[in-house]
Amino acid sequence: MKKAIALLTAICLLILALPVSAEMVGGWETVPAEAAALPAEAQAAFDKAMDGLVGANYTPVALLATQLVAGTNYCILCQITAVVPDAVPAWALVYIYADLQGNARITNIFELQAGQFAVPEQG
Repeated sequence: MKKAIALLTAICLLILALPVSAEMVGGWETVPAEAAALPAEAQAAFDKAMDGLVGANYTPVALLATQLVAGTNYCILCQITAVVPDAVPAWALVYIYADLQGNARITNIFELQAGQFAVPEQG
């Protein structure tokens, strides 16, 4: 339970650090929790960017934010499982850029570590 709380806290802190003003050109726009499933264009960009990536399986869980630039940047919460026996799943924020020609590439992968962010004890 503590790991889940730490993970959710980390995600919230990272999202809150993103500029979210819809009026700001190039600003990140968060996706409402009820609409966090990957829309078709985000899924297509994710699939294209992940094509050929080896060593781990990335499973998209939620689209957290988008940024409209000369194309679109996506911030996607993913569960990562290394391709080794008895691998323990981990969580990461995967940033993908999809250009206007339909190309997509990974720009950053930020692996979330349990205990990376302090969570105050309740009690």
